[in-house]
Amino acid sequence: MATPYLQVDGLTKSFGDLVLFGNISFGIAEGQRIGLIAKNGSGKTTLLNILAGKESYDEGSVVYRRDLQVAYLEQDPQFPENITVLEACFQSENDVTKLIAEYERVMESDDHSTLDEVLSKMDNLKAWDYEQRAKQILSQLKINNFDQKISELSGGQLKRVALANVLITEPDLIILDEPTNHLDLEMTEWLEEHLQRSRLSLLMVTHDRYFLDRVCSEIFEIDQKQLYQYKGNYSYYLEKRQERVEAQNAEIDRANNLLRKELDWMRRQPQARATKAKARIDAFYDLEKKAQQARDAGNVQLQMKGSYIGNKIFEAKHIYKSFGDLKILEDFNYVFSRYEKMGIVGNNGTGKSTFIKMLMGEVLPDKGEFDIGETVNFGYYSQDGLQFDEQMKVIDVVQDIAEVIDLGNGNRLTASQFLQHFLFAPEKQHNYVYKLSGGEKRRLYLCTVLIKNPNFLVLDEPTNDLDIVTLNILEEYLQSFKGCVIVVSHDRYFMDKVVDHLLAFRGNAQIKDFPGNYSQYREWKEVQDLLEKEAEDAAKTKDVKVKAESPVKKEEKTKLSFKEKREFEELDKLIPQLEEEKSCLENELSSGTLSTEDLLAKSNRISELIDEIDEKTMRWMELSEWV
Repeated sequence: MATPYLQVDGLTKSFGDLVLFGNISFGIAEGQRIGLIAKNGSGKTTLLNILAGKESYDEGSVVYRRDLQVAYLEQDPQFPENITVLEACFQSENDVTKLIAEYERVMESDDHSTLDEVLSKMDNLKAWDYEQRAKQILSQLKINNFDQKISELSGGQLKRVALANVLITEPDLIILDEPTNHLDLEMTEWLEEHLQRSRLSLLMVTHDRYFLDRVCSEIFEIDQKQLYQYKGNYSYYLEKRQERVEAQNAEIDRANNLLRKELDWMRRQPQARATKAKARIDAFYDLEKKAQQARDAGNVQLQMKGSYIGNKIFEAKHIYKSFGDLKILEDFNYVFSRYEKMGIVGNNGTGKSTFIKMLMGEVLPDKGEFDIGETVNFGYYSQDGLQFDEQMKVIDVVQDIAEVIDLGNGNRLTASQFLQHFLFAPEKQHNYVYKLSGGEKRRLYLCTVLIKNPNFLVLDEPTNDLDIVTLNILEEYLQSFKGCVIVVSHDRYFMDKVVDHLLAFRGNAQIKDFPGNYSQYREWKEVQDLLEKEAEDAAKTKDVKVKAESPVKKEEKTKLSFKEKREFEELDKLIPQLEEEKSCLENELSSGTLSTEDLLAKSNRISELIDEIDEKTMRWMELSEWV
């Protein structure tokens, strides 16, 4: 039986009249990997903060196993700006850093009575090699300058330092709030593999559905202030949640039918019998409440008209851009097609956002120009564009941009109706902006971009801080969008559903134009990496063989035999044929049109060809010495 780590009973949390969740109970045991899902504003981060001891709660209990080591990664980690990366690893409030601080205090004092106890704890928690472990994890997370100041780090680097703080101590239970936010694809996949290999128990909130599906084996969902538990990964959760919603909808339909009958009875009943019928009247109001439950999660497909866009979209002509020694673009040329949906991927620092800002005119290229069509009407969602008057109401923010939005065919939506499509209920629309959660503010910002009815959407990291329900709505919107789209995102699932074409920024101004979605690009890249590794290994093997040749034997031989001469002539014809076949296969692999089975088959054939070419070339070189 799994060891219980945490037990939560009857937990309730509210802010004034707003109840986030009521009377929820659950447990976490050794080996459990739980993903927490809920709409923005439903209390996900609040629940994690309560479990981490950073927020209070109204009712209930939170009980951890004694001596349990728990680590918490906050959504927006904060460190003092004047300390270094390595010093930040000693700033975190965990058992090891507290123990190291206690050890230093004891050593500096005259009283060493507790030293033996502290030394024993240092051994048990492996505190002596803490700094070495910190450097090792930081290096794996591509943070190599340990003396760099925190104030000099990017958002992605800061998140990686915080992540290192969590992983260094090798805790029993790890709590993660949006661990993939600000991480590039390489780091996201590294973390995914690290957590899959480790034996950590974890509870996490994430919008990355591939990450959720591959790392978690259980899903908790907060819905309508209640907690629902599913024993399976994200794919299993989707299936079982649908069954639950359909069952609840059937119950609501039955309640509606009964309500109609009860309403008729309520209208007909004489006032004199009111006392005798009180129980039935009370039941009527309970029934009415049940019938009014909103089971629509907001997944309404929003068919947008989109303003007219001509054939000329934009053309990048001989673009150069660099920052010192860091090259972003070098003689880059591209003609963007009508209705194209492009994704931009790459590691942090390779220039993705800079490219977008140049297109939007916010950053100028060193050389070259962007020629943009006259009919293009941009809608730009930027990473740092979230700026509202906090004292405004949600509905006023949107109405200041447009009172109505044209859907085409004579259909129109008011600002309020548009907000409802993006999960802002009427009562929420009259809230002040400062009352919104971080994810709700992001959702509002998205609404302010879309309600302008653009025909070319440029979205720079739109998935950060958005909940999965909102992401589904945005994905449906983009799939039916009658215009052009460029998306910069580290969300692999989102990219697979939305884009049909990629620009992969690989660093040092190397850009791969790939015709397909992210998963197809990843398969192609894995094959290419394998081929490059095999080519390197073959080159090393060839070098070793050449060095191992005996000069004595070469001198003993004076000329080729008749049989060796025939062999040499055949090799002279065969090697170019093999090289040509290899070149054709490489072109096919780069086309992006092959199925997974064809990719594997052709990559295996290339591997065989490389070995055969190496073998034949070595023999040809050996024979050529005596021609």
